Amino acid sequence: MKPIVRFALATGCRAREIHGLEWSRVDLVRKVAWLNHGTTKSGEGRSIPLNADVMAALESTLGQYPRSCFTFAGQRICNSSTACAKAKQRAGIEDFRFHSLRHTWASWHVQSGTSLQELMELGGWKSYEMVLRYAHLAPEKLSSVASRIERQPARALTVTPPIENVAANATFSLRSVH
Repeated sequence: MKPIVRFALATGCRAREIHGLEWSRVDLVRKVAWLNHGTTKSGEGRSIPLNADVMAALESTLGQYPRSCFTFAGQRICNSSTACAKAKQRAGIEDFRFHSLRHTWASWHVQSGTSLQELMELGGWKSYEMVLRYAHLAPEKLSSVASRIERQPARALTVTPPIENVAANATFSLRSVH
């Protein structure tokens, strides 16, 4: 399960996409994999960039089975729900689905500065609305947008002087205060 989980957290691929991945669709030199048409939720194929974490996950399974990337006991893994359930039980985790790894991946990307448009392309979402659920994870991205219409140049906040210096710094006459 470990290589599959590492692959999922580094690519955002769905379980079915990972289980069906074959070595013929992976280019370790160019660091890219291709998901076939019909193997993705949208039915359209897409490319998957392979970062260092994905490469490590794939290299750990290299040579175990000539056709499929992820195997168990020499056979292609078709469904990892039993192994996932056992791992959850051993770890004491109750509320978890394999798809949660995809949400974690998307959240990490947005928190690291990936734009929603880039995330949409990386994750293979067909509609922008599907990636909007992650927009709240990077509110600081809007700071530069908000400053576009500033009329005053940005300046540091002035600190209120200590109470004993209030009279010395006052711009009004203390005699006129009743």
